[in-house]
Amino acid sequence: MDTRVVITGMGAVTPLGIGVGPYWQGLLKGWSGVDRITRFDPSSLPSQIGGEVKGFVPTDFMPAKLARDVDRFIQFGLAACQMALDDSRLMIGDEDPLRIAVVFGTGIGGMETILEEHKRLLAGSRITPFFVPKFLTSMAAGQISIRYGIKGPVLTTTTACASGADAVGTAMRLLKAGDADVAITGGAESLFNPLLCSGLCSARALSTRNDEPQKASRPFDLERDGFVLGEGGGGLVLETLEHASKRKAPLFAELIGYGSCGDGYHITAPSPDGRGEAHCMRLALASAGMRPEEIDYINAHGTSTPLGDKIETLAIKQVFGRHAYEVPVSSTKGATGHLIGAGGATELIACILAIREKIVPPTINLTAPDPECDLDYVPNAARPMEVRAAMSNSFGFGGQNASLIVRQ
Repeated sequence: MDTRVVITGMGAVTPLGIGVGPYWQGLLKGWSGVDRITRFDPSSLPSQIGGEVKGFVPTDFMPAKLARDVDRFIQFGLAACQMALDDSRLMIGDEDPLRIAVVFGTGIGGMETILEEHKRLLAGSRITPFFVPKFLTSMAAGQISIRYGIKGPVLTTTTACASGADAVGTAMRLLKAGDADVAITGGAESLFNPLLCSGLCSARALSTRNDEPQKASRPFDLERDGFVLGEGGGGLVLETLEHASKRKAPLFAELIGYGSCGDGYHITAPSPDGRGEAHCMRLALASAGMRPEEIDYINAHGTSTPLGDKIETLAIKQVFGRHAYEVPVSSTKGATGHLIGAGGATELIACILAIREKIVPPTINLTAPDPECDLDYVPNAARPMEVRAAMSNSFGFGGQNASLIVRQ
């Protein structure tokens, strides 16, 4: 009999707020977490705006020494997973540590630490002995496992903007394969530094709407001019239904589908025919054993880039046919910016809450319809409706695609 996987806990660190509640309320109210960058002086850059996490105090979630010894992206990951564990009411000490897995995603990892220590090296100062374990992409998963004494599989996914979604999908597969009963999963990212932002500006990937930061991320809008960088973390607790039922855990949704594939086309641009993204969505539907018309809501990758939004629209039409014009499709990146490795996890949380709360979050800043983006993008206002099953798309640089499906 196929093992069923359920979500029993969620945690979020986002530009809209810290915690699932503030994040969700910000989405529903159509707020934006985007403003002028404060973590460094961006005045020399064409793009000077971003979705920074505000008011985050690491020691609210971890000891001061641990907070000092890890990069900011790991702090976000630890905080999001602590919130998810609290939400799940899972008592780690009562569980077999060999039967718990950690699968966590990040697109780039501890770039801030690398730059800080490089400055110290050039200044002739001593490099911290924590330098390497502080920045490694694998250390978010490693630190989570160490903190809770977890001894099952501990894995990291680094697939650019699909990293968080691939982490959740990989965790689901571990549970279905019988390698664990519980998985702590999600993704985290923090990339506000001059080098990374300069590189994205050179690639002309970022919005330059500096005079209207909160209107800069405008997925599917005719006047979109690039994505807005964000940061944050999303954590989820997955369990087999059997394990969750035995301990009477809260059941937020069932994770039933995961698709992963590559475009095999270009380092940054999606395949212009949309076939890679379409194949990914079809794989997720096949994994779930569902027909396209059974999906009630799609949380799109929707980054607010001129090419990306158009290609995703095309791919959705290829997969969903006539239903593409009936199913609500929204991008929450209008509110948060693009959280890179954290996006797949936080956006899946939005899908779960849409199911539970019977309301779909909007695509904000969508005021000028693009003729090539002609689906129902839930513009500017949340929509109350019954959502039985939802799909979340995450498509990354390198043509790395991931789609997840959750249901009631």
